[in-house]
Amino acid sequence: MTAPLRQAWDHPAQPRPIVLIGTGGIAHDAHLPAYRKADLPVYGVYDPDQDRARALADAFGIGTVFPTLADAAKADAVFDVAAPPVAHLAILEALPRGASVLLQKPMGLDLDAARAIRNAVHARGQTAAVNFQLRYSPMMLALADCLARGDLGTLLEIEVHLNLATPWHLFPHLIPNPRVEIVSHSIHYLDTIRALAGNPSGVFARSFGYPGSPLADTRTTILLDYPAPLRVTLSINHHHDFARQFQDASFRLEGTEGAALVKLGLLLDYPVGEPDELWIVRRGSEWQQVPLQGRWFPDAFLGPMCNLQRFASGEDTHLATHVDDAWQTMALVEACYAAARASAFPIPQD
Repeated sequence: MTAPLRQAWDHPAQPRPIVLIGTGGIAHDAHLPAYRKADLPVYGVYDPDQDRARALADAFGIGTVFPTLADAAKADAVFDVAAPPVAHLAILEALPRGASVLLQKPMGLDLDAARAIRNAVHARGQTAAVNFQLRYSPMMLALADCLARGDLGTLLEIEVHLNLATPWHLFPHLIPNPRVEIVSHSIHYLDTIRALAGNPSGVFARSFGYPGSPLADTRTTILLDYPAPLRVTLSINHHHDFARQFQDASFRLEGTEGAALVKLGLLLDYPVGEPDELWIVRRGSEWQQVPLQGRWFPDAFLGPMCNLQRFASGEDTHLATHVDDAWQTMALVEACYAAARASAFPIPQD
């Protein structure tokens, strides 16, 4: 671990202007701060709520507020769609053939919607990726680099553990959704695990609501089926509202030669958050903290846009979260919900 671990995606040599479609909280808190930090040019914004669009444009010094989606689609730009997933298909069909498009996650709310989005992108010859940004965060890029170097040896364990109090009142749009936790939150972890370890062959899962919560599901257990010796589990509880002391948000990886622990600081006291952390240890040594060069929010949001622009220009040969890859994450989400409906193996009674 002598050489620095990779923590950022290379920027495009000649950044193209960005048109932002959707001006909600995630655009204000993550997309635009990330682009400003990297000097990526944002040409204009569009939102059906024109007052909100103008307010965001004023806050970030953006000169153009498009009055309609059709006007926004005429721009010679990369389109950053930060709109709800139910709107993605209609937006794609309004954007030019051959356009470069970054879609906010999730890729629809179920696999049928994801399939329709993927098919539309192919039919229109668009270059489109989904903003599964956790895998692009400094901590996860560094962790992926650590694995690629073989610093942990043969990978044996991946465990995602969340036990915290998520302020669900910040997301009232989720209340009517029949699916919440896995497709809106744990999808980050499922996508990142796929990026680190590839696709599992199957899943076991349960997801539950919480007494008094208006949301469909906010507590989840998932076991991903990989060939031995790899064991992968997720234990997610968004309702541990019993003081900070034993709250946790972490990824733990163990291999034959070392281990790593990631603290997802953003989720502790969200949206203010605590610092993200990455710790790595080699067998027989002491734990060492890796200094991180940014946070999940906003820095991870640079990666998908930089990768998309570099892929479109030929600088990158691989688009990591292309809609074809993102569809596989959505297929894993769908499998989790199907597994959650399936009966457990019965215990013999005699």
